[in-house]
Amino acid sequence: MDDASRTHDIREAVRQRYAQAASAFALREENGTAQPAASCCGSPTVTTTDTAGRDVFGPALYDTAALGSADGALEASLGCGVPTAVADLQPGEVVLDLGSGAGGDVLLSARRVAPGGRAIGLDMTPEMLELARAHAEAAGVTNVEFLQGYLEDIPLPAGSVDVVISNCVINLAADKALVLAEAARVLRPGGRLAVSDVVADPDMDDETRADMASWTGCIAGALTEPEYRRALEAAGFEDIEIFETHRVHAHAGAAIVRARR
Repeated sequence: MDDASRTHDIREAVRQRYAQAASAFALREENGTAQPAASCCGSPTVTTTDTAGRDVFGPALYDTAALGSADGALEASLGCGVPTAVADLQPGEVVLDLGSGAGGDVLLSARRVAPGGRAIGLDMTPEMLELARAHAEAAGVTNVEFLQGYLEDIPLPAGSVDVVISNCVINLAADKALVLAEAARVLRPGGRLAVSDVVADPDMDDETRADMASWTGCIAGALTEPEYRRALEAAGFEDIEIFETHRVHAHAGAAIVRARR
């Protein structure tokens, strides 16, 4: 399989998984029975809790204040962390959320960069974008914008944002090095990257890596820490920090990744 076909197949698998999640959550909201959606690792091969029964994905990772300030959008979170907690967002900044999903992190960011700042969500899935826009409208948050596009080809000009965040999405991309290069391109000099992502153990088995269901569930596509660091350096980032926050799989952990352009 050539690279173009591989990229297409991965994108389509991811798109279908997240379109189904968005549609299911939107239906539950419409019926007044909204419950936390399945996490990004809600595939047949990946559990959303650890061996002690603790949630390792989704809205349970956010504190009550954050959940309230996002007006319910975080109940549809599919993420593995809380990037807004470590992004050090300031009033007046422009923040971009890669793979913004139902919009929870965008709404949190929009409130933190007000007044004068704005938050942009980028997602390739029309169903997720529709859900995110509905959440923003319901919350009355106006300093937000949601764009359709791919992480590997961000539809924004160079040097146009101050902070790039993401929550358990970069690992889903077929070409993570290109995603990080695009993140660096749209950041202003001195701009910051603060993402939550899944990082693979060096001994992740070949069967897990080959499982497309696990790819759409965040695991098989993950980089190891040395691979992540090299990709960030190649994209032009410095002051790189990668630290695990909790385990999400026998062969992978959730981590905070921070760096400066």
